[in-house]
Amino acid sequence: MADKRQIELYSLKEVEKIKRACDVVVEVLEEVSRHVKPGISTYELDLIARDVVKSKGAKAAFLNYKPSFSKTPYPAALCVSVNAAVVHGLPKREVILQEGDLVSLDFGAILDGYAGDSAITVPVGNISDDKKRLLKATKEALKEAVKACVPGNWLSDITKAIKKVADKYGVYPVKNLGGHGIGRRVHEPPFVPNHLEDFKYEKDIKLRAGMVLAIEPMLSLGTSDITHDGDQWTVLTADGSPSAHYEYVVAITKDGPMVLTQFREVFFDA
Repeated sequence: MADKRQIELYSLKEVEKIKRACDVVVEVLEEVSRHVKPGISTYELDLIARDVVKSKGAKAAFLNYKPSFSKTPYPAALCVSVNAAVVHGLPKREVILQEGDLVSLDFGAILDGYAGDSAITVPVGNISDDKKRLLKATKEALKEAVKACVPGNWLSDITKAIKKVADKYGVYPVKNLGGHGIGRRVHEPPFVPNHLEDFKYEKDIKLRAGMVLAIEPMLSLGTSDITHDGDQWTVLTADGSPSAHYEYVVAITKDGPMVLTQFREVFFDA
């Protein structure tokens, strides 16, 4: 449901502080991605993320984070979602990466009172052509969604951009999940729906300069519907089909969108 708190508008000086937190997130995700290979556990990837964020003098935003929908705080620093896991995948010793897997890495950081957040999906060795198509679609959906982040547009324009690319590639935006505002907290209003049907429950709003949004398309090869793992956190595609997830933090300015998560192009070359 929509968050009832007021939507924050940030100055360019504050946006620069958010970017510094985003820079930490990028460094963590790029380092973790270097260790993604067959035989490593998702638990080990979480330990790497904790070491890197600590070395940068920042805090892991997700560690012990307790949103309203959860009975218990999140017990890890990194979300590691493998194949059919869409988001919020719990790192586990027993989950060992295999050749051909898709691994979504989602990380948030707090630095000097401001938050950064981002996600990338990394192939484990050689992947199928369908999974390559899914990655290409999700990257392109993110890029097109960013273009919609201009003053005067609507939240739904972001969601429509995601749908247009998903339709082009024959993949599916996942329902009941999406992006969010970000700034002094890692999750702020507004909710940014990943699927147009979610606007049945969420209010569409006009975009304004000063808003900072985490834009995060989540696409699946087989369905828009989701279910949940028994661990209280991991969200799965309802049909078990693979999913992908990419996330940028974007500041909306009078001159257009400003991407605050500057990854090496290898991660986003759609």
